[in-house]
Amino acid sequence: MSVLASLVLVIAVVDLSHSGGVNLGLQSLFSIDWASPISVHYHLVWWPRLATTLICGAALAVAGVLMQQVLRNPLASPSTLGVASGSSFALMLATLYAPWLLSISKTGVALVGGTFTVLIVFALSWRRALSPTVVVVSGLVINLYIGAISTVLLMMNQESLSGLMIWGAGSLVQTGWGDVSYLAPRIIAGCLLAFVFIKPLSLLELSEESAKSLGVSLIRLRIVCLGLAVLLTSWVVSTVGVIGFVGLAAPAITRIVGVHRLFPKITVSMIIGALLLTLTDLLIQQLPGVMAMFIPTGAATAALGAPLLLWLMPKLAARNQAQAQTTLTRHQPRVKGWHPNAYLAAVIMLFFGVFIFSTLSLQDEGWKWVVLTQEWKFIELRLPRLAAAAIAGGLLALAGTVVQRLSSNPMASPEVIGISSGTALGLIITVIAGLGVSQFAMYIGGFLGAMASLCLIVVINRRSGFQPERVLLTGVAITALMNAVQTFVLAGGDPRSYQVLAWLSGSTYYVTVQSLVPLLMVSAVLFVLSMMSSRWLNILPLGEQSAKSLGLKVSQARGLLLLLVACLTVSATLVVGPLSFVGLMAPHLARLFGFSRAREHMLCACILGMGLMLLSDWLGRQILYPQEIPAGLVASIIGGMYLMWGLRRL
Repeated sequence: MSVLASLVLVIAVVDLSHSGGVNLGLQSLFSIDWASPISVHYHLVWWPRLATTLICGAALAVAGVLMQQVLRNPLASPSTLGVASGSSFALMLATLYAPWLLSISKTGVALVGGTFTVLIVFALSWRRALSPTVVVVSGLVINLYIGAISTVLLMMNQESLSGLMIWGAGSLVQTGWGDVSYLAPRIIAGCLLAFVFIKPLSLLELSEESAKSLGVSLIRLRIVCLGLAVLLTSWVVSTVGVIGFVGLAAPAITRIVGVHRLFPKITVSMIIGALLLTLTDLLIQQLPGVMAMFIPTGAATAALGAPLLLWLMPKLAARNQAQAQTTLTRHQPRVKGWHPNAYLAAVIMLFFGVFIFSTLSLQDEGWKWVVLTQEWKFIELRLPRLAAAAIAGGLLALAGTVVQRLSSNPMASPEVIGISSGTALGLIITVIAGLGVSQFAMYIGGFLGAMASLCLIVVINRRSGFQPERVLLTGVAITALMNAVQTFVLAGGDPRSYQVLAWLSGSTYYVTVQSLVPLLMVSAVLFVLSMMSSRWLNILPLGEQSAKSLGLKVSQARGLLLLLVACLTVSATLVVGPLSFVGLMAPHLARLFGFSRAREHMLCACILGMGLMLLSDWLGRQILYPQEIPAGLVASIIGGMYLMWGLRRL
């Protein structure tokens, strides 16, 4: 804590010295010289911004401590439980469809959004008695789902929400003392109220029976304290936007320094949270040129939060990491595959679907069928897009099947465990850094990102035996890092940002016949390699010793399969973006049909994945006609509901 305070003091003094002198800066805190631009800047910008960071950091730290204490969960925070994103999403909806609500109470709108998100998280994790990992995974899945819907709204309302992007990323730029005068009395009152509940909150460390015997109403206590945490978060979000992971970092650092009693824990966490956010903001202000203007502080703290989340995962109790069988993996005991004629019929149905989806569409005059209107020119535009979507869906389904069988993890898929997000991160860095915009350069960048994610997943989860919830939590942490980088890109004003956004959302709009040919060639090779690996995928789930006794080189086989997964994921992500959840849904649906042998499992999943992406691309063009929702976002909305249903059934 003293180190943080010293750093903040040193950087603040350096900033004051560079701008116009420490003495002038201190004088401008209490009085303003309107004839001096530097004095005006200090009084109306620098000092209010410093006060805002201190207040918001303290508020988020207290909210994090309350959530962790009530849920007995070291990973609980406004960011990981989706409270901040829910509040921001509610404000976005109000901005678009009910701006009069904002004039009544922005905090009220944010409070409703945050509360609703918490209720959803509890509903998803209630059957597992609010298990720490399930709660956090549910919250982060909600974050992904809200992010997908927010992207749809952003693409449809770019002009209306252009300023909201920077604010939503956590911009602490101030133009006066208005935010400070609004936040200070409310947050001080909220923090003092938190101290009132210290004694009953301390009893939560006992068993529920012991706490009840001492006269504590646990349900009422949890509702009040969680409500207070959501309220503190709503005040911050409604004023300065989403500040990521401060509520997670401050209590974690407090535990590291050895503070365990609740009263000093809240006090120290408040100080650390205030100093941590202030230090991050001051460092951003030291960046050269215009970078300090375009990098929101909230996005910076979110980028730091993803590694912190990965580091904190081993702190979870082992009893909460038990292997879980979900209804997603329950399937009919049949092991026989389809008759060959059934596969032929499924392929014929796919081609029939491509024909229907390319010829039937909603237009200004209503539903039109090209066969009747004879406007065959539309086929030339639609067919490449549908073909690319189908190929991407099949590749994701193959990748998901390989990952699930390789890890024996029913919740694994490229999108969920972070491989797709790593691919997206590599692609974003490749494009924004100017390393190349060709298809080959983007493929290489995405491949390196996917391999980095795979290596991270293996390193972090090898000792725990690749337990499903831990692997899933690793994936959402990688996705949180990708979302933070995406926020940097969108808030930076780069002309390429909307192109990146269109690609991340999974739009097939730019697919042409010329770009489809290399995708077909790569997909054919990867499909053959996937079928050739079916023997390995039948043996590896039996266990390492059994696989070795059958003559299989386990390490080599796993390495080659992970390489195959990376290639499959990159090829698909280039077309439909990083979040579609087809890689999760298709293998599960194939299991529902009774497929357990690897080859039949992959074939059925591939066909189902192609069908899901075909349907998503077609629905995206019809739902909000004449506006278009990218196929990847439609698939992610459908798949997100499926994933939440799976979590609910854990």
